[in-house]
Amino acid sequence: MAGPGRLGELLVRENMISLQQLQKAQDEQKKSGGRIGYHLTKLGYIEETELTSFLSKQYGVPAINLKEFEIDPEVLKLFTREVAEKHQVVPVNRAGATLILAMSDPSNIYAIDDIKFVTGYNVEVVVASEQAIKEAIEKYYAEKGPSYEEVMEGFDEGAIEIGQDEEDVNVVDLERSAQDAPIVRLVNLVLLDAIKKGCSDIHVEPYEKSSRVRYRIDGVLYEVMPLKKALHTAVISRIKILASLDIAERRLPQDGRIKLKLGKGREMDYRVSILPTLFGEKAVMRLLDKSNLQLDMTKLGFDVQPLEWFKDAIDRPYGMILVTGPTGSGKTTTLYSALSLLNKSTDNICTAEDPVEFNFAGINQVQMHDEIGLNFAAALRSFLRQDPDIIMVGEIRDFETAEIAVKAALTGHLVLSTLHTNDAPGTISRLLNMGIEPFLVTSSVNIILAQRLARRLCQECKKPVEADEKTLLDAGFAPDDLGKFQVFEPNGCSNCHDRGYRGRVALYEVMPMFDGLKELVINGASTAELKAEAVRLGMQTLRSAGLAKVREGMTSVEEVVGNTAPDRV
Repeated sequence: MAGPGRLGELLVRENMISLQQLQKAQDEQKKSGGRIGYHLTKLGYIEETELTSFLSKQYGVPAINLKEFEIDPEVLKLFTREVAEKHQVVPVNRAGATLILAMSDPSNIYAIDDIKFVTGYNVEVVVASEQAIKEAIEKYYAEKGPSYEEVMEGFDEGAIEIGQDEEDVNVVDLERSAQDAPIVRLVNLVLLDAIKKGCSDIHVEPYEKSSRVRYRIDGVLYEVMPLKKALHTAVISRIKILASLDIAERRLPQDGRIKLKLGKGREMDYRVSILPTLFGEKAVMRLLDKSNLQLDMTKLGFDVQPLEWFKDAIDRPYGMILVTGPTGSGKTTTLYSALSLLNKSTDNICTAEDPVEFNFAGINQVQMHDEIGLNFAAALRSFLRQDPDIIMVGEIRDFETAEIAVKAALTGHLVLSTLHTNDAPGTISRLLNMGIEPFLVTSSVNIILAQRLARRLCQECKKPVEADEKTLLDAGFAPDDLGKFQVFEPNGCSNCHDRGYRGRVALYEVMPMFDGLKELVINGASTAELKAEAVRLGMQTLRSAGLAKVREGMTSVEEVVGNTAPDRV
């Protein structure tokens, strides 16, 4: 029988993973703990179903897919969430004096004995993946936190008397009201609820007679609770205290950070921005959760050929890699995933970011401060005196930054950066308009990626639909394609909080600098001509990448049409 320490070795021996993949998973395990199987599936080296099937054979016990199984609430009462989390187990069913128990490590005799003692039942084991057990614990043992009404119950609004004019601000009153128990609990409720719902930003907004709290989930804002106007200033003051900001300053914007410890070594960062508006201060908090940062390129949404082109470009010793798209399209995640592949002890990596969202061991990250003259161009100049191998510049905004980046790429450095353009061919025109000579563009640029994020259909509840032929043709499908695939639309279930979508997938337009394109750039071709040539040479446009995701049942036609421009080649 396989012991837990030998699982990785057995998978290598069976050629289910490579030795390099095992070593990478072991590195992740050292950083954040957990079992080796969890890290192998999270990194995408093995599918959950494959791992579960392998464990089933090794231990000689049946496998179970917890997602397809509904557990009786009475069975769940046999032991607490604490016991389930401690041993990573879930009670599945009860038959007479026997309890069926799902485990990720059936060799853990201590856990089995403890469950026998706690429940008084005999135990029969079935095996499930660690990720499936984590999700089942979250689903069935969900901690129902207090609601907004429960938090504010019995709260004396008259206790808060804060003037709305700057002259009326009393720091002592602000601090006292911000530390009031219901306000502390309310802010804690908002911060923790946002994590549970997979929120990326929290908005606390004041209006003339009311306030509200909204969450941005998968790129869309949802109102989650109204806020009584009398409480707004106290809530903002509490957020400022947590972010170490000046609570007496209500006329100027402020920026800060909140660090929340969630137990088990997990920390959540909130980047806080306070902005004075007509009816009070608005707070926006960006959630930065490194544990959820997806750095595995194979899971970002790349198709096979574009991924090969991209990996080939970042494997080159020098040149420029440009990622383009609007704010919030996932450019930073793509660059971080490239840097994580390039992050070796033999290379010196320097990044200039505004702001630094996640910190990585082995990478020298610099935060920009425009007010003291530390901008992208200044940082880039300094990097070139630091003996770099790889440089990442948060954004190329002007000629000065573009010129230094191009020179760095031509003098033996790999340079990664972003621009705000609509598509990959348009990036060439943007560089030329900035003042970069055509021959320098063709010599320095390795590859250009344009990207968008489309919401991913909830795989638990998506429903097939008979799509209108005209709608599909207008979206860009060829007449020959119709009837060869199933179209799905969002439905809504408890798994996706009745939204119909859960998570997002990136759509990529990947354009290597083919020789044919270089010739066109030198000859002054238009963006349309560059795009036509790139498509002829095999480039998949953003719209066609989106349509491919519709064919795979990953997203809906509406999402693709709403996030990409139609092809006019």
